[in-house]
Amino acid sequence: MSDYGEPAADPLPGRAGPSRARRLRLAALVVLLVVVVVAVIRVVAAAGPPTREQLRERAGLTGKQTLLIGVKDDQPGVSQQLENGAFEGFDIEIAYMIADDLGFDAPRVEFLPIESEDRARRQARAPDGRFVTVDLVVASYSITDDRRQKGVNFSAPYLETEQSVITRASDDRPVTSLRDLAGRKVCTIGTSTSEDRLTDLLTDLGATARGRNRISECVQELYDGTVDAVTTDAAILAGFVGPRPPGELPPMTKLKNVQELRHWDIGDDGSELWGVNTGPNPAMRDLVNLSLQESATGPDGERWRAAFDRYLRSEQPANNPQQVAVDRQPEPGPEDRVEVRRWPWERFALPYPHRPGPALPTGVARRGRRSSGC
Repeated sequence: MSDYGEPAADPLPGRAGPSRARRLRLAALVVLLVVVVVAVIRVVAAAGPPTREQLRERAGLTGKQTLLIGVKDDQPGVSQQLENGAFEGFDIEIAYMIADDLGFDAPRVEFLPIESEDRARRQARAPDGRFVTVDLVVASYSITDDRRQKGVNFSAPYLETEQSVITRASDDRPVTSLRDLAGRKVCTIGTSTSEDRLTDLLTDLGATARGRNRISECVQELYDGTVDAVTTDAAILAGFVGPRPPGELPPMTKLKNVQELRHWDIGDDGSELWGVNTGPNPAMRDLVNLSLQESATGPDGERWRAAFDRYLRSEQPANNPQQVAVDRQPEPGPEDRVEVRRWPWERFALPYPHRPGPALPTGVARRGRRSSGC
């Protein structure tokens, strides 16, 4: 205003004031930045790795209500069905861990018993007796080149163990290698890597090798004296040697004439690496590998260790000198590593919605789970 109440004249008619010019330049800069960001996002989205949600969609998990997982039901410490129909064991905890990362909390996971010869086809028994195709197989399944060549799509390994032998403690004949089983009757799981080794080696030494569908059948024959020894992966045999953790319900598969057993280290320098049969969908395999990768190399590793400590490490004292399993999770190889797109702002977002809570202390059971028997 002038001294006489009239509006002051613009000192530079036809030009914007300094503050207005700065606002215009700032607005133009913001528009330019938005255009650049949108362009970068489009390029990355088109050429970069997929997001976790894109993998879930490609794997057919979007909108899926229940995840079916084939598991063993007669392997104490690894995967065993209890009298109430629930499942417990190391494999069960690994299956829950993977399912959580795939977006399925415990009530939406259904376990179905699967036999060894059906693991490649992913055919498990439903409660009504029908055979159904499961989404995943987590069933002490050793990764081998032969199985891969026959079409089994394995994940990265999640456990490393080795082949071993158990005998009745009353049998004082030592077993330091498979050759010491010459002339004896030996049982193992049919269609297993252990059966292949028995057929190749023991037949020439005069041993009788017999395969059964279930390891519990072999152990029952050992109790009954029908066979002299049982051989398969040490992590599987260990559960029959050591006492079961306290506070657990009796198993559904009951054995008779139970006797004390002895676990023998046969000096096997090979490794049995267990993997998940993920089926033919590459996105499903990537999701499972991503879960195992995050568990092995990231902050989620406590889940694996809690499962190992509860079910496998607790068996070690009763199984010495045979090592039950290697007490660290195998790291995925280069061929199993998965990259997913994660935008910078996601670092400050809420955690992935299906991540489980803190690992449970050893000896504390989870509650509220639904099993295929309930």
